[in-house]
Amino acid sequence: MAVVGLEGVRITGPHGYYPEEQLTGNEFIIDVYVSTMTSQAAMLDDLGRTVNYETLFLLLQAEMRKPSKLIETLAERIVSRIQEHYEERVSGVRLRMRKCHPPLGGQVEAAYIEIETGSFGGGSGGGGGFGGGGGLADFSSLFKGL
Repeated sequence: MAVVGLEGVRITGPHGYYPEEQLTGNEFIIDVYVSTMTSQAAMLDDLGRTVNYETLFLLLQAEMRKPSKLIETLAERIVSRIQEHYEERVSGVRLRMRKCHPPLGGQVEAAYIEIETGSFGGGSGGGGGFGGGGGLADFSSLFKGL
């Protein structure tokens, strides 16, 4: 198993809850990782047997053109599109999407969502999620009573 991905893809898109965000757009930074088998592609030196990162970029661009109010909607749509495009060649997708400088009335570098589907096998270190942890943290206890 291997992971093919793109990091730091910067795209401006018409996404945000407020109407002015959809008019002016927001800048997003996307990291996407796709778990796939690469042995046949490597052995045959055949781009058609792996996940082409140029195609990943084009899929990101296409989905980022479609307006969404929530980054959750946008991120789920991108992951679904990647899975549909590559079908059985993909065993998992990780995506982290940062919305730069969200309009929150203060200085905030970014708001983000992380999604991981399927499995990321092989290799040492185990664990899923970003940063080698065991998945996304559960912060629900921090928000009780709000």
